Amino acid sequence: MSQITVVLPDGSELSVPADATVEDAAYEIGPGLGDDTVAGVVDGELVAKEERLHDDAHLEIVTDQSDEYLDVLRHSAAHVFAQALQRLHPEAKLTIGPPTEDGFYYDVTNVDLDEDDFPAIEEEMESIVEADYEIERLERSREEALDQFADNRFKREILEEEAAGEETVSFYRQDDWEDLCQGPHVESTGQIGAFELLNISSAYWRGDEGNEALTRVYGTAFESEKDLEEFLQMREEAKERDHRKIGQEMDLFSVPDVTGPGLPLYHPPGKTILQELEDYVNELNRDAGYEQVETPHLFRTELWKQSGHYDNYRDDMFLLDVNDEEYGLKPMNCPGHAAIFDQSSWSYRDLPKRYFENGKVYRKEQRGELSGLSRTWAFTIDDGHLFVKPEDIEREVREIMDLIFTLIGHFDLEVDVDLATRPEKSVGSDEIWETAEEQLRDVLDSGGYDYGIEPGDGAFYGPKIDFSFRDALGRSWDGPTVQLDFNMPERFDLTYTGEDNEDHRPVIIHRALYGSYERIFMVLIEHFDGQFPFWLAPEQVRILPVSDEALGYAHRIKNELGEFRVEVEDRDWTVGRKIRQAHDDRLPYMIIVGSDEQEAGTISVRDRFEREADGVDPAAFREHLEAEYDEKRIEPDFLDE
Repeated sequence: MSQITVVLPDGSELSVPADATVEDAAYEIGPGLGDDTVAGVVDGELVAKEERLHDDAHLEIVTDQSDEYLDVLRHSAAHVFAQALQRLHPEAKLTIGPPTEDGFYYDVTNVDLDEDDFPAIEEEMESIVEADYEIERLERSREEALDQFADNRFKREILEEEAAGEETVSFYRQDDWEDLCQGPHVESTGQIGAFELLNISSAYWRGDEGNEALTRVYGTAFESEKDLEEFLQMREEAKERDHRKIGQEMDLFSVPDVTGPGLPLYHPPGKTILQELEDYVNELNRDAGYEQVETPHLFRTELWKQSGHYDNYRDDMFLLDVNDEEYGLKPMNCPGHAAIFDQSSWSYRDLPKRYFENGKVYRKEQRGELSGLSRTWAFTIDDGHLFVKPEDIEREVREIMDLIFTLIGHFDLEVDVDLATRPEKSVGSDEIWETAEEQLRDVLDSGGYDYGIEPGDGAFYGPKIDFSFRDALGRSWDGPTVQLDFNMPERFDLTYTGEDNEDHRPVIIHRALYGSYERIFMVLIEHFDGQFPFWLAPEQVRILPVSDEALGYAHRIKNELGEFRVEVEDRDWTVGRKIRQAHDDRLPYMIIVGSDEQEAGTISVRDRFEREADGVDPAAFREHLEAEYDEKRIEPDFLDE
């Protein structure tokens, strides 16, 4: 029998028969691993253990000790939900039910559900779990499956599109219930240790608003009740930290119906924070040799056709007709920067050329996916594009990564790094992509970075290094990115004159240090629970006079701290109430002044941790604030000194 070779996580190779499955390969490694195999990761994709391997496949065996095991368990929990639902509501039609980062969901139709139905469904789910039904994989012909789903157009569409050309498709059965599914799943329903249905929402088939509206039920599942309780507790804390809630409490932003969905308005306190973020990144850019540019919000679509965005991004663009000519709101800033570079002639001595722009872009996300600042139609990217010689790529990428880590250090956020490789929908030759991916991999390897691989998650024009933030609750959010682009220089015919007096093609490096201002703003609101570091706080100090007689002295102290954002609390309240309000308003510092302070020329300082110091010299406090601001310290620390 002919053999194929698969590559294991440590880089070693394993020879297996040409028709071997993931499970077969596990048994080749060892009988214990074979017995423990739940699923596999093949070329970065989670698959069933029955999946057949191909030559040169990258294989990782998934057991109940693997990070991926929770996804498998949650996928099975989605099936348990669907079985329970159809036991109680046989008329319900099923569409899809995948695992998610926090649990699972299932989209259903032909049934009227709300959260009051959850207890009955959960009780039925519990009986299915307690019965410990075997979860069995079945293979049927595609034609058989089409007949089976004659009255379910959603399953038929999956079979006609995703499974087009397949002779057989897989089903998973538990007891007398089954569903069309690729898997993978756990061995039996009893392995789902703990679960809970969370909430219900509307969704559209295929995420397209032109399609039928569906009911989406969200749930979660864990191996143990303890893990579930910890998750639910964190979820409650996340609700308290929700940036939409805090944004309203602190008057940071709003998204009123009158503006349209996904189009936020920033109020003065919110704009203050955004301006601080922008000023800081502008300083970093200028110090690193970037030049600021500006491009319009609207371009003729000829630009987007030339860049490749029109063919690859048209469905996500806002297009409009102007005097019988098609224009588009920019979904990205890079084509405008390429057009600026193209207006001049360049020598190798001029490169690298580094442009930056805090550029507003527009992307037509589905309305159902819009949420506060996490996903919007209009957002601003702290964009940078470098036009470099090929031999300078490694140095420039390394310097960009240094900038990103410098910036992240001011927010107390943990960060994960991943290399995102070529997607199915892409432009450029295989050779160009292989070269680009190899160069980014070399930078990561030589720099000693711990990184993962995101197969197929690159931009359509090139691979990228993605950074994701992990906040105070351990949640992960998309952040900065560094992207290598060999394709747009070709499309715009960008050149520079080399030492040999011949024309050469530059490489474009796309990079953003925050990612987008909206996303980092959202992350910081929730990460800090609205208690921003002193340098970002919209109001940094509030002065609380003990009585009206101290108002004049309070304003004098405010003037002495004039470079900072300082307010005087002049409402006719008791000092205790003023302190409570300042604390509720998440102030880093408050200053309390009365007749004693006025006579001594001092102040009493109180921070958000309720620590106090009396008899403080205003000049010394000001010097501390200057240092705390300049160093962008995370916590107010005057009373640490």
